[in-house]
Amino acid sequence: MSHSILIVEDDLTFSTMLKTWLGKKGFSVDTASSNARARKQLDAQSYDLILSDLRLPDQDGIFLLSWMKEQGYDIPLIIMTGYADIQSAVQAIKHGASDYISKPVQPDELLKKIDEALQGKALPTAPQAGTGKTPSAPKASGRKIVPHSTTVLPSNFLEGESEAARQLYNYVGLVAPTPMSVLINGASGTGKEYVAHRIHQLSKRADKPFIAIDCGSIPKELAASEFFGHVKGSFTGALNDKTGAFVEANGGTLFLDEIGNLSYEVQIQLLRALQERRIRPVGSSKEIEVDVRLISATNENLQQAIEKGNFREDLYHRINEFTLRMPALKERQEDILLFANFFLDQANRELDRRLTGFDAAASQALQTYSWPGNLRQLKNIVKRATLLAQSNFITLAELGYELQEPVRSAGTQTFSLHDEAAEKKRILEALKQTGNNKSKAAVLLGIDRKTLYNKLKLYDIQ
Repeated sequence: MSHSILIVEDDLTFSTMLKTWLGKKGFSVDTASSNARARKQLDAQSYDLILSDLRLPDQDGIFLLSWMKEQGYDIPLIIMTGYADIQSAVQAIKHGASDYISKPVQPDELLKKIDEALQGKALPTAPQAGTGKTPSAPKASGRKIVPHSTTVLPSNFLEGESEAARQLYNYVGLVAPTPMSVLINGASGTGKEYVAHRIHQLSKRADKPFIAIDCGSIPKELAASEFFGHVKGSFTGALNDKTGAFVEANGGTLFLDEIGNLSYEVQIQLLRALQERRIRPVGSSKEIEVDVRLISATNENLQQAIEKGNFREDLYHRINEFTLRMPALKERQEDILLFANFFLDQANRELDRRLTGFDAAASQALQTYSWPGNLRQLKNIVKRATLLAQSNFITLAELGYELQEPVRSAGTQTFSLHDEAAEKKRILEALKQTGNNKSKAAVLLGIDRKTLYNKLKLYDIQ
């Protein structure tokens, strides 16, 4: 079992690169971009060590130390600071920090400090079922441990850490244990099938089949056979008996992707099967009782389809007891680099490469691009770039023309103003647009984070 580390850092590029590097060193790593999110993470699960930036968007790392002390947490915390003067280091140590390290971080030095902070600390033992405490843990630890689900997550997807992702998977956790039918609405490439899988995994039907059907790929004349099965000789080409999706999913979950593509006639048959919980294979005189939990997905506006007469309103209400909206990737900027590194790890395995990550320009391009193709487009671009990369890091050149153009446009807006009042105004506007997120503001202004902090200090912007 590996040691777990929580990185509290609002510089997404640095945070992601550090997470990737520590992950390759055998640590289990989570990230939080603010004090508020760090506190939520600490309340949700236990960590063996915290790496926290001194300067954060809401409060500083010393505030986090004080809060941990009040809550009774006894977890070593190493402060990271680009402002490594004696005063800040002494203040952090006084408030209970185990150590501090200055930026730019030297990997060997950081690893040494982590090992020193963890020395003598026992790894947390698994909590007993039904309790939040670990009897064998020493009293001094003061950690809050929440039992983890035994459900295994698919290894080919990442949920993300943005507010949009947290809200989505909170809803998933609420609806999954219920028998409610779920409609997942979102653009192509946003991960609708993964969410359907996750609902099934967290449901009371997790040990039963999960059957997925792409409604857009079923020919109209074969839809009844696909859903309900057929008997040999029932139509031309029916050379053998066929078991339909409803019977295959019996007791479990049936996922109908792009349900809006079904013809009106098939919608009628589907509605009847859902209402009566019985199906009749094509060419058979016998009905079969079925018990399935239905999850549907669409990238269409089904209510508009109802108004146009292309989708049955009664079927819509039957499949839509609970709606989940999949956020587009551009709405999850905090997750972009997390997904990019996740897809890079996948591509490394598939292509037998050993790339470390993305350089600064490539990271900026990934974060500023609009991603019309969402996660699917990001995965494809990262895989292509992994194949083309000539060094340990993917550069802007390998990401392709579509990502290079926005960076060129953004580059022309980089400011270097002689008028201090105008410069201060630009900075304040950028902070307002980004909700006071300094990393995003720096990207918007076309400068690095360190330069922005220097400007904030110069103009006394709190």
